[in-house]
Amino acid sequence: MGKNKKSKERVNVVYSTNSDYSYESENDNEQETLPPNEQVLRVYIEKKGRGGKTASVLKGFIGSDEDRNDLSKMIKASCGVGGTVKDGEIIIQGDQRDKIVKLLSAKNYGIKKAGG
Repeated sequence: MGKNKKSKERVNVVYSTNSDYSYESENDNEQETLPPNEQVLRVYIEKKGRGGKTASVLKGFIGSDEDRNDLSKMIKASCGVGGTVKDGEIIIQGDQRDKIVKLLSAKNYGIKKAGG
């Protein structure tokens, strides 16, 4: 007794009486990644909510989660530190703002220092 393949693609809807209702699928939310020269990224320094530790936060990336993760890996490897991707932001451990700006501007990303 296999389930209908379309039912697996439905997100957050159990039943609808509206005949015009169209189901959302997980693939609908995927955003196309802009080329580096069209991106405008901002690098912030944050301490709040991190146990007093400093973190560099990269905001404004427009693209797929896979491309965001790849960018995060590249930044972490070149800075030699750890980090994560959370809520659409790339969080890098420590004050790495200058290294990140230098690295991403060399890769043709539009990048600015912002905040503290």
